[in-house]
Amino acid sequence: MQRLSFKIAYPIIIAGMFILVAFIALNYETLNFNFYLVLCLLIIYIFLFGFATGQNFAVPVRKLLQRADDLSKGDLDSRFYSESKDEIGELAKVFNKIAADFQQTKEQSQTLEKSLDIKVKARTEALEETIQALEQKVKNRTTELEHLAVNVEKFQQDAKTRDAEAATLKSELAELREKLEKKIARKKKPTVVSEENAGIA
Repeated sequence: MQRLSFKIAYPIIIAGMFILVAFIALNYETLNFNFYLVLCLLIIYIFLFGFATGQNFAVPVRKLLQRADDLSKGDLDSRFYSESKDEIGELAKVFNKIAADFQQTKEQSQTLEKSLDIKVKARTEALEETIQALEQKVKNRTTELEHLAVNVEKFQQDAKTRDAEAATLKSELAELREKLEKKIARKKKPTVVSEENAGIA
């Protein structure tokens, strides 16, 4: 910020020195001790006036830069107020408007973020409930399938047992048929013999 002060002070000092040199050149013949004393005081005044004017212009700009730096670091409450009606005052108004817009945008963003968080949370809870319901259905279905598998296994064992029993019954039935046929065959033989004997007689 010293650069701005010097940029404003240097032209004022140089202009003042130029005026003094011109004044000395015009009254070169009438120079005395009082003139040199006034000249020294004028030179000191010109230097002080130049630097004071530079500081007067630089201080508001320095404050504005500080507020802008605070704003860039996230301090959205940063404001710069100037009562001057010149360009610095206009710049202060623009800066304050930008800061207010930033603050409003941040508040809207936070509100929107909270709203989205609530919606996402509600949606997540609904999805979790749906997932839990589906998991419960899967568990129930798995339990039913396990029971069915146990029943099928029992049915298969029963079927094997019945097949074995049926095979045993078939073999027993076949044996009984054979025995029955043999008995029938034995009973028929004596009758045939007796009929032959009767024919002979």
